[in-house]
Amino acid sequence: MAVVVPIADRGYAHPEVLVSTDWVAEHLADPKVRLLESNEDLLLYHTGHIPGAVKIDWVSELNDQLVRDYLSPEAMQSVLRAKGINRDTTVVFYGDKNNWWATYAFWVFRLFGLDRLRIMDGGRQRWVDEGRTMVTEASLPTPGDVVVGPRRDQSIRVLREEVLAHVWAGRKLVDVRSPEEYRGERLHMADYPNEGALRGGHIPGARNVPWARAVDPATHCFKTAAELRAIYEVEQGLSPGEDIIAYCRIGERSSHSWFVLTYLLGYPGVRNYDGSWTEWGNAVRMPIERP
Repeated sequence: MAVVVPIADRGYAHPEVLVSTDWVAEHLADPKVRLLESNEDLLLYHTGHIPGAVKIDWVSELNDQLVRDYLSPEAMQSVLRAKGINRDTTVVFYGDKNNWWATYAFWVFRLFGLDRLRIMDGGRQRWVDEGRTMVTEASLPTPGDVVVGPRRDQSIRVLREEVLAHVWAGRKLVDVRSPEEYRGERLHMADYPNEGALRGGHIPGARNVPWARAVDPATHCFKTAAELRAIYEVEQGLSPGEDIIAYCRIGERSSHSWFVLTYLLGYPGVRNYDGSWTEWGNAVRMPIERP
């Protein structure tokens, strides 16, 4: 198995937001730690998960079922209390596909100002590769007492009209989809149904940096800060002081890149456009580019 550089030695701006599989293994019985598994495959949790982990369903539990938006604070509080989250709980997210849905759940929790949040580096696959214990029994935690305040969308979320103003102002955008999606050849990633929008292409001026480039495919862990800066700064010309918008198809892959830029590289001005291409590629009079 490939050797993983310790998190503390990778040069991150905020290494405290990542925990290792060793750390998780040591805290399985810690009453102040709650593991949440967030997967693209909603059935995967039931085939086996880390002992004590609770499933978080990004489709039915984080999204309003009538309006394309996230939950109200009251509804979010009910969900989190049902997961056994207390005011002093540290929440550790992990999941499949190199943690992309784990970072999405992390981002949604941040919309509500929650800050005792961590990501298990390497995600579900790293835990499996290391041969660690998995169980199939669903965890049934005692209801928690966490208090959820108002949503704070403005600092980390951006809506369509704001994106359009950003485009006209010539500010930076990062399209984290595949090169084929970026060029307009596909409307979804390869190996997925080719659906989601009427038109293909990208938002004018966007740089294409596929989200998974931030992860070492041999270990499923995040690359070092130096490796990430080589991608985002040397190759793409981004810098920490800029106002940057990340987007993908529905906002989940871009939440991964948002996490990398915000926490691992310390960029303070990155926002996620969760409407992404399913909105932009279907919206009347929204400008697009193709190579």
